[in-house]
Amino acid sequence: MSIYITFIICFGNNKKSNMHLLNLLFFTFAFFSHNVYSSFNTSVIPITKDDQTSLHKITWGYKVRQWDGEPYLLLDLEAPFTWKDIKITHSEVACGLEEGCRFPVRCDTVLCKEAKSYINPICPSLNITNKYGCNICSVTPHNPVSNVCKVSQLTTDLAELYSTNGRNPSQGPRWPFGTEFVLSCAPQSLTQSFPKNVRGVAGFSWSGLCFPRQLASTGVTNAAKFALCLPSSSSALGVTFLGEGPFYFTSNAKVDLRSYLSYTPMVRKSPKSLGYYIKINRILIKGTPVNSVPKGSSVKISSRVAYTTLRSDIYKALVASFTKATTGIPQVPAVKPFGLCFKDGAYGSGGVPKIDLETESGKVWSISGENSIKRVGNGVACLAFVDGGSKVTDPIVIGTFQMENNFLYFDLVNQKLGFSSSLLARGTSCGGFNFTQVGN
Repeated sequence: MSIYITFIICFGNNKKSNMHLLNLLFFTFAFFSHNVYSSFNTSVIPITKDDQTSLHKITWGYKVRQWDGEPYLLLDLEAPFTWKDIKITHSEVACGLEEGCRFPVRCDTVLCKEAKSYINPICPSLNITNKYGCNICSVTPHNPVSNVCKVSQLTTDLAELYSTNGRNPSQGPRWPFGTEFVLSCAPQSLTQSFPKNVRGVAGFSWSGLCFPRQLASTGVTNAAKFALCLPSSSSALGVTFLGEGPFYFTSNAKVDLRSYLSYTPMVRKSPKSLGYYIKINRILIKGTPVNSVPKGSSVKISSRVAYTTLRSDIYKALVASFTKATTGIPQVPAVKPFGLCFKDGAYGSGGVPKIDLETESGKVWSISGENSIKRVGNGVACLAFVDGGSKVTDPIVIGTFQMENNFLYFDLVNQKLGFSSSLLARGTSCGGFNFTQVGN
C-alpha cells in the first residue's frame, strides 16, 4: 500500500524559525519513511559500465537525476573512503546538508584518525596542521586511473539511497533528505582521466570509512555486507545491494540469488590492507591442473583492472594449458593486451573450455567462455587474461571482465566471499534486477 503525505508550511522572515520548521519536516518524513519501508531492509544502487574504459560506475539514486546533474562515482574495491569534487561551503545563516552546505571534519575525531590510518606512499605529505590547525582533517584522495593524489579534507554529504524488498526499489529514498556519510572533497583536476560525468570514487574496501560499513553503522542496512553484480555492457544496469537480502531477478523470480552462492574465506593481508583477497588451491582447465600455481596462492578481487592479470610464470602456464585444451582451434596473431587469440566462432561443438578456480574452501569458481574469451572484432576472439610481468605485487588479480554477470557477495562481518559463477548459465544476468517497477 502506498501512503502519500502532504504538508503545508508557511515560512516567514525569521530564518531561525524556518530552520526549526525544516527540521520538524525532516523528522516527520523520516518517521513515516521508516514505517512505510520497514520491509525494505537492504539498499539498492544501480551500476553502469563505461564501454570505452570498461570501468564500472554508480549513482546513489536508481534514476540519474539529470536535472541537477547527480554525478557518477567509480566503483572502487580498494579506496579507503569515498571522494567527490565538491567544495566546503559556508553560510552566514544556519544551513544544513540538504541545502548544499558542507562542513569540515575536525582532526581530533575518530573518523579522521580512521582516514589517516590509510596512507598511500605515493601521495603528498599531510603536514599542513600549522596552517589550518585542527579545524580540518587533511586526507589525500587518490585517482585509481591516473594514479595521482591531491591533498584535500574530509567533509560530509547526503546520499539518496533507495531500499528494496529484494525484488523492487522503494517508492522513494529511505530518508527523504538523504543519508549522511563521510567523504573527502577533491579538486576537479583529480577527475580529468575519468569517463564522462564521473566526478569521484565510491569506496567499497575493507576500510572503516567504506560506504557499506558507514551505512551499517547508521542502521540503514542490516550489516556490513554487500553484493556486486557487474553488467557486461552499458545497455544494461547492474546492481549492488547493501545488506543481507533477499535478492531476486526478474528472469528467475522465485529464486533467491543467495541459493546460487558458494563461499570461501576472504583474506585481509594486514589490519590496514584495503583490497579483498581469497586463496586458491589450484587452477584447472578441462579438469587438468595448471602448472606454476602453488596451493594457497593469493588472489585479489579488483575493480580497477579490466582483465585478470597474472604473474608471468602463471600466465605462461595458463596459456600453455589453454592452448593444449583448444588443440585444433585455429589461432590468429594476438591483439594487445592479449597474448593468445583465435578465429572467432571456431570452437566447435565442445565450446570454450572452462577455467576453474578451486578455492581454499574446496568450492569451485568456474570461469566460462563468456568471461574468458573477449571478442575484439574483425573475426578475432582472445583469451581475456593478461601477462602482468614477473615483478607484480599480486600474482593473480581477478579483473572486472571475469566478474561480469557473476553474483558476488562480500560478507565483511564473517570475512567470506560468496560467488555464483556465471549467471548466464542459469538463465539470467546482472541486468536482471527490476529497477523499473516500484514496490509497494
